[in-house]
Amino acid sequence: MNKKTVHIILIFGAIWMALPFFWMASTSLKTQDEALKFPPTIIPKNLVFSNFLEAFKQVDFTRYFINSIIMTTGAVLLVYFTTTLSAYAFARLKFPGRESLFTLFLAMMMIPMPVYLAPSYVILSKFRFIDTFFALIVPWGVNIFAIFLLRQHFKTLPQELFDAAKIDGLNHWQIIRYIVIPLSKPIIVTIGIFEIITNWNSFLWPLIVTHSDSMRTIQTGLAYFAQAESTNYPLLCAASTFTILPLIILYFFVQGQIMESYARSGLKE
Repeated sequence: MNKKTVHIILIFGAIWMALPFFWMASTSLKTQDEALKFPPTIIPKNLVFSNFLEAFKQVDFTRYFINSIIMTTGAVLLVYFTTTLSAYAFARLKFPGRESLFTLFLAMMMIPMPVYLAPSYVILSKFRFIDTFFALIVPWGVNIFAIFLLRQHFKTLPQELFDAAKIDGLNHWQIIRYIVIPLSKPIIVTIGIFEIITNWNSFLWPLIVTHSDSMRTIQTGLAYFAQAESTNYPLLCAASTFTILPLIILYFFVQGQIMESYARSGLKE
């Protein structure tokens, strides 16, 4: 396969993947009559930007955005704390049962989410966390794949750095702060990006553990909005567009960090 064929395949794949978003954004700028027209128009004749304002007014999207931001920020910070300490322990500390415990951690990734939904709900209800931010944040404060990814990166750091740090009298907290984290910024940023995307797009868990309208996240709020406006396609597409727009903007700002992390981390022993 020559280089020209590869480029054509990549361009076709990019267009194919971008088509749903383009169609959604295009429909959000149409009138109701134009959205129902067949054959459909690719580019709207008259751009109706008022659809975005109208969709935003229909339900309390401002509150939904705030809830999602609080949930996402709390989960990311908690994951950073638990992931960094766990990955450092598995990569650099020697203790009995380390490899067995790490294997058990990886095995837990194989358990599908529906299996632990009911037990998790019961536990949270016992702690009276249901319909609070604790229920949205605390259960997602550990990411096993992030621990695995960061552990593999920590194992690639030169042992001489840790030996020199110990000679200088640094403890484990100082080693993590002054050596490990500065040398792991690209992969740490990447983990944060994936956590942001996962929590921002989370739907099933917030739907289960929140009951009141004031605790709904952006995805659950969008689902209720879709039920109320099931036939108004321009409003539905407008709401969907400004819901995912923050993630698209975030990606364009940090795509360089993602590429750098994959180039430098190296998933190897």
